[in-house]
Amino acid sequence: MRVIVGITGASGSIYGLRLLETLAQGGGVELHLVVTHSGKRVIKQETGRSVEEVRKLAHFWHDINDVGACIASGSFKRDGMVVAPCSMKTLAAIACSYSDNLLSRAADVTLKERRPLILMARETPLHLGHVRNMLQATEMGAILLPPMPSFYHHPRTIDDIVNHTVGRVLDLLGVQHQLSTPWSGLDELSVVDIPPGER
Repeated sequence: MRVIVGITGASGSIYGLRLLETLAQGGGVELHLVVTHSGKRVIKQETGRSVEEVRKLAHFWHDINDVGACIASGSFKRDGMVVAPCSMKTLAAIACSYSDNLLSRAADVTLKERRPLILMARETPLHLGHVRNMLQATEMGAILLPPMPSFYHHPRTIDDIVNHTVGRVLDLLGVQHQLSTPWSGLDELSVVDIPPGER
């Protein structure tokens, strides 16, 4: 399996790092990484990790300006691409097919080759331009997966929240993982406790 991971300058670089760590540990996945200039700064600011450390999580590192890299071509077979996190700038570039760097070009190619493109869009609140770009990207085939935490699994740490969301990404890629437990429905006692009119 071959997966491209993009990390942009939106807050939430931990999602991209956890995704890389999990895919690398599982084995069997060839990882290609591309990080924007702002992404490098945010990784350092939010996690304290250097770009050199992050590079080692992937098999291949591609410079953001190298639009001649292998991942820029449709002939380069890929099983999917994840942008984690995805800034509104990168979302806009993808939605408008504006390939001004390697990350947006690789995303555009992923769409045209009809491979899964998962965008962990990170911004709040959203204005109409953001929403329209999300709609346009979705209409083109992208999967929007904003890192919105759920609480039915009773998270106790930030890691619990991050792992659950990254687990959803892995589910979409068809990758087995142990990051989160699938929802199995309400237990019998919980259903009994809910008044009939509110079920």
